[in-house]
Amino acid sequence: MAFTLNYTLLDRCLHRLAFGVPGLQLTAADLESRLYAAELRKVTAEHPVFIASLPRAGTTLLLEVLHRFPVFAAHRYRDMPFVMAPMVWARLSGAFRKRAELAERAHGDGMEIGFDSPEAFEEVLWHAFWPEKYHDGGIDLWRAGDGKDEAAAFFAEHLKKIVALRRPPQENGGEAQCGRYLSKNNGNIARLDLITAMFPGAKIVIPFRRPLEHAASLLRQHENFLALHDQEPFARRYMADIGHYEFGALHRPIAFPGRAELAKGRDRQRLDPGGLDYWLAYWIAAFAHIAGRQAGNPERILLLSYEDTCAGGRAALADLCARLDVDAGGKLDAAAALFRAPSPPRADARGADPALVARAMEVEARLRAAVVA
Repeated sequence: MAFTLNYTLLDRCLHRLAFGVPGLQLTAADLESRLYAAELRKVTAEHPVFIASLPRAGTTLLLEVLHRFPVFAAHRYRDMPFVMAPMVWARLSGAFRKRAELAERAHGDGMEIGFDSPEAFEEVLWHAFWPEKYHDGGIDLWRAGDGKDEAAAFFAEHLKKIVALRRPPQENGGEAQCGRYLSKNNGNIARLDLITAMFPGAKIVIPFRRPLEHAASLLRQHENFLALHDQEPFARRYMADIGHYEFGALHRPIAFPGRAELAKGRDRQRLDPGGLDYWLAYWIAAFAHIAGRQAGNPERILLLSYEDTCAGGRAALADLCARLDVDAGGKLDAAAALFRAPSPPRADARGADPALVARAMEVEARLRAAVVA
């Protein structure tokens, strides 16, 4: 998100308009549905793929890799700020279309993004239809019974809009358009039950990392975004508007079962996101919950080891494509080339509670067993 810091005054005014006027995005979406009704009737968006996990698990890398396959359609950064009306906004913004230059994102992890890079902004939709799930102190879980008919209809049409915008018509007379919506939204680990209920043909891909390394990376990013939010008020506003509550001054933990008990610990360190124990406890609660959901729906919720997938390269990607029913065609080698060997371990276990480390190893073993199965 580094490029947002270079937004022009007009960019920032449009952003404040899109997110500051209550109901404007939904109104724009409704107008768009009416304007493009005939076109959208010819579009199919079946079998979507949702990539989700705790942040820093490799979800952005997986998004970039899968986005290389033409069957997938995803949001892009240039869909901001009117993310609920992407077709209308694409037409309106065409006259001042920005160049697709790349810049390192705000995470400082070497990944470069630009206005044409894939990104899923659907957290805006979840927040619009389930505002009661979001609190100052955290975010509640969604259950299968939390579905809303209006939301389901809106999401179904929104997926078709992204396919219509990103996938060219087929060659059978240029009439029908079909594709698969591709999402990367870490917040979706809070709503695994509802997503599988709302989207019967969907699959959810959840990468995981070695817990100590993952927790240390989460802590570093929290510190990074604390500084960013303090130095750049617009960056903080931007992340709040699109629902990025993972780090920094905006951090709101998801209320995974058992997280509060894990966070109590022997002292107050686990209650402080400025400490390693906090993030290790969060990792345990999150992935224990994910493991439970995956065990009940192994065909729909797919677990991946980040380290093993990166090391596996082409073979690992071919296996993932098979599990997702993706015809890789001639794109497999180019997509697999994005994988790099994972960095050597650098987290220090001496900075963590041994009991938490042991518990995390148990959860990781459970995840790995599910991958093998």
